[in-house]
Amino acid sequence: GCPTEWDGLSCWPALPLGQSRGVACPEILSVFKESKGLIQRNCTEWGWSPPSPPYHSACQLETPGSSNDTEAKARHFVTMKVLYTCGYSTSLAALLLAIGIFCCFRKLHCTRNSIHIHFFTSFILRGTAVFIKDRVLFSDESIDHCTMSTVTCKAAIAFFQYSVLANFYWLLVEGLYLQTLLLLTFTCDRSYTWGYVLMGWGVPMVTVGVWVLTRLRYDNHGCWDDYSSVYWWVIKAPILLAIFVNFLIFLNVTRMLAQKIRCPDLSRTHKQQYM
Repeated sequence: GCPTEWDGLSCWPALPLGQSRGVACPEILSVFKESKGLIQRNCTEWGWSPPSPPYHSACQLETPGSSNDTEAKARHFVTMKVLYTCGYSTSLAALLLAIGIFCCFRKLHCTRNSIHIHFFTSFILRGTAVFIKDRVLFSDESIDHCTMSTVTCKAAIAFFQYSVLANFYWLLVEGLYLQTLLLLTFTCDRSYTWGYVLMGWGVPMVTVGVWVLTRLRYDNHGCWDDYSSVYWWVIKAPILLAIFVNFLIFLNVTRMLAQKIRCPDLSRTHKQQYM
């Protein structure tokens, strides 16, 4: 058969002899021109056949060797790298400043702001994880990241997925806390703090742990960044669940606020019962 191969634009998974595989035009090429072409390669006794049709034909690009096309791509990639580096760096600086303000002023020490600090920290982890992932995977252009399968790159991907999950689950905690404030006005909110911490950091840790064990056991190939793998659902399902629950909380909070606006006297009477 033919081994997994990276041809510089697409990753071709291993294939038995005599079979063929087709892939769509790489997403990165759609930056220059929108195309839905399909490239096909066969697994022969001599190895992988050349792409058919060639990328420049299937994806409606300039002919190979065009200096203008090459220079445009190089400028685009440099610009994109500068933009996202500046964007993430600015975000990290702003988040660190916000956390510093929350921590320095005693009057701001409360459960609500504690949750905000954890939420901001998850964003900091996510930005840091992006820089680490890019550093590990793309620092050396001579390395074929499609076939890379080192402990370092797998750890970088696992850390990135943990930061993404933590981001979504702390967003869910923000929604749950808001709903708790509206439902349980007279309950001490500090009693729920550890539950929020376990949900925001614990659920992502357990999920990533299960995902890592699953990949080690059943799909320990490459750098674990193949988003077409069925095992990505171990990560995707909890994220979709968090989004769905957050949407339900949003609808419920909107309903509760609408009721309070329509019936202000009802809210005032309810409070007077405890005076």
